Amino acid sequence: MRPALIIAMTTLLLPLPGRAMQPLFDSHLHYSEADARVYSPAQIIAILDRYQIQRAVVTGTPAQHALDLYQHAPERILPFLGVYRSSADKGGWTQDTGLPDRVQQALAQGRWRGVGELHIFAQQRHSPVFLRIVDLSSAQGLPLLMHCDPAVIDSLFEHRPDATVIWAHAGAYPYPALLADYLQRYPRLYVDLSVRDERIAPGGVLDGEWEILLMEHAGRFLIGVDTYRTERWEEYGAATALIRGWLTQLPASVALQLARDNAARLFMIDDDAHNR
Repeated sequence: MRPALIIAMTTLLLPLPGRAMQPLFDSHLHYSEADARVYSPAQIIAILDRYQIQRAVVTGTPAQHALDLYQHAPERILPFLGVYRSSADKGGWTQDTGLPDRVQQALAQGRWRGVGELHIFAQQRHSPVFLRIVDLSSAQGLPLLMHCDPAVIDSLFEHRPDATVIWAHAGAYPYPALLADYLQRYPRLYVDLSVRDERIAPGGVLDGEWEILLMEHAGRFLIGVDTYRTERWEEYGAATALIRGWLTQLPASVALQLARDNAARLFMIDDDAHNR
């Protein structure tokens, strides 16, 4: 769907003047080199303010951009260590034998709240580079944000059962039955629903199978916008309106878990501070 059409369709979902928006915890944002050329950290925080984003997980390419945003608003931004030095690394990082040492050095700084987003598919799942990064992250209790297919999830947990994983975009095959199966298999697996709004609520109406899935596993889902390209920051209001639109069709207690509470619990954020 074209961005202009999305914006037009979701205008009706935006709150009327004076009506408060439900606060959200966005668990999947990027602030990378291309974004930083257009938006300063102050401008990004202003966008989060405008659309009532209490906290946000942010990764960067290169990683320093996420730290720049974190340093601007440390109470609000949870920086994830992006392992790509540039977008060119996205396709070949699993063969970069020097990467685990760089990741280990970066994690030693102690400012990171997770690692990723890591793009990897079945044929790469036994990569020693990948498995070493899994070990480094898990040893520090840091979640891994994984953009991957089911075979990678299986291999990851076979290698490291104590890992904590956020499965980006509800996985490569975002079918409710498959997700239910994987959530039952792996208690430390969470599912990030970013950019899956049209599957969850086609035409804005919550799908019945997704409703059952979200109700039965309410504690395991996170919401996010995913600013995977700079234009997504321009569309941020429309994207959050879509998310709020289908959240309102769930029971209030379930909607609150998805909107904020699951992420706050995962990242061990104090409830009182989180809800101020």
